[in-house]
Formats: sequence, C-alpha cells, structure tokens
Amino acid sequence: FPTIADVEADPVVRNAQLGHYTNFVNLMDMSALAIPAVWRRDGLPAGVTLIGPAGADHLLAEAGARLQQQLGGAAQADAIAATPLPFNESTIKVCVVGAHLAGQPLNWQLLEAGARRVAVTRTAAHYRLYALAGTTPRKPGLARTEGDGAAIAVEVWEMPLRQFGGFVAAIPAPLGIGTVELADGSSVKGFICEPAGIAGATDITHHGGWVNYLHSLN
Repeated sequence: FPTIADVEADPVVRNAQLGHYTNFVNLMDMSALAIPAVWRRDGLPAGVTLIGPAGADHLLAEAGARLQQQLGGAAQADAIAATPLPFNESTIKVCVVGAHLAGQPLNWQLLEAGARRVAVTRTAAHYRLYALAGTTPRKPGLARTEGDGAAIAVEVWEMPLRQFGGFVAAIPAPLGIGTVELADGSSVKGFICEPAGIAGATDITHHGGWVNYLHSLN
C-alpha cells in the first residue's frame, strides 16, 4: 500500500486504489470497522477492515475486539459483548415466542434485519400458548386471556425501525404483531395469534414456553 508521500504525489490514483476494497461499503449501505493488526516486515503498519450489513456495529465491535486480542491486544471482547453499543438510528423492540427465538429456524429473519437480543424474560401471567396445526416450520400462537393464564418464556429483540415494516410483512396468518405485556409490567410489540388460528391447536401453556415444549417431543 502507498505511503503518505505516494498519496501526496498522486492522490487521485492512489485513493482510487485504496478504495477498491472499501467504496462499495458506502454504496451498499453497509457498516465497517478498521482495526490495527501486526506490523509488516518492511516496518509499515497494517490493519484489517471488518465489513457487515447496516446496523451491525456491535457485531463488528465484538468481532474486532476478539481479533485484536488474538493479535496481542487488550482483552476487551467480553466487556463489549456484555454492554451492547447503542443503535445510531431509531429502533423498535419486538417480543418473539417461537420460531424466531435464538437457535430456532426463523431467527435468521431477525439477524438479517440487523436485530439483536436485549432480554430473555417472560410475559405477564395472563397468556396461553398453543402449538399451531399445519405450520412449517412449527410455530406457536400466543393469546391473551382474561381467565386462567400463565407467564410464557419469550425473548425481546431490538431492530432498526426502518426494517420493521418488511419484517412484519413476512409474517403469515394466523400470526401477527400486537402488543405483549411483559413480566415487569412493560409492553412491547410482539407476536400474537388470531383467535381463528387457535381452533385445532394444542394448548401447551403448561410447558411454560416453546423451547420446553419442543424438548418434550424428543
């Protein structure tokens, strides 16, 4: 790569060369993080640029810290992982209860939308959970009840607000997004089920959550 003197001598050509592997990041609305690496044998400094989708700042920060640690830098990856960087844009929190949970088959939709998990918690104690019939992959339906309900295990994810509309548009009936009350009394947007979808579904409330129900099938 060019020295400062090289760039000063021919700035347009040298910057075009340097931008070959970086210009697309801005054009494609991606995020990137440059970190120092080991020095080259000729005495010049070198670095690594990590590139990810828009909104992946915290993922890049954690990955960059782990890479720096492997290269002999300070061990700070765990601290970054425990304290997520704030989003630099408007966000919305979404409560998920089934196939979108971490490790489940539709979790990739949240990750693709740039979302990150901010809480593992439970709903308030007035919900019932159902295993819906004929869904692929298997999905549950969460329904609020005024009678005999229970607290259901859920996760809360935070995603950029600009991704929320597309995420909701991909949700098939009888599921939808409504307002879910959490155990601490707060309310967030989250997955709920239309009453018609519960017809023919299996009540699995006693399992306390979708993952527990799936384990019971093994």
